[in-house]
Amino acid sequence: MASMLARNAFRAAPRLRAPVQRRFISEAAAADRQASKDALKAGAKRDPELYILLAIMSGAFGLAGWYFASNPTSSSSERSVYKAPGSEPWNEGGSGKYQYHPGGDPNAPKKDAPSALNVVILPNVTLPKELHDQYNKWGKDGY
Repeated sequence: MASMLARNAFRAAPRLRAPVQRRFISEAAAADRQASKDALKAGAKRDPELYILLAIMSGAFGLAGWYFASNPTSSSSERSVYKAPGSEPWNEGGSGKYQYHPGGDPNAPKKDAPSALNVVILPNVTLPKELHDQYNKWGKDGY
């Protein structure tokens, strides 16, 4: 029994479909290929400006592919800024502002970085004292 199983295990499986006659398929495929070539040649003779359009479009897609391959887009549009070394407020004992070199040039003098918090600019409006105290919350506890 084991010998029969071993013999049948390595035997080729029978085909599930009848073999297709390749002679008819290859003739039909060759005729179809020839008809498509003839149609392409007839279209090219009728509209030769399509060659120019093909060259322009190929060049445009080639340039777009080269641009996006060499300059990939990123999820953020932020630029990295060169931070001045030794300008951390805990090392300097200063006012608590980071410093940077403008334009990333380490030879340029240091400038204070803008605040990371939202800054509210109050317009210069002249109000009576009681209205100003009522509506202005700048500097009050809890704001």
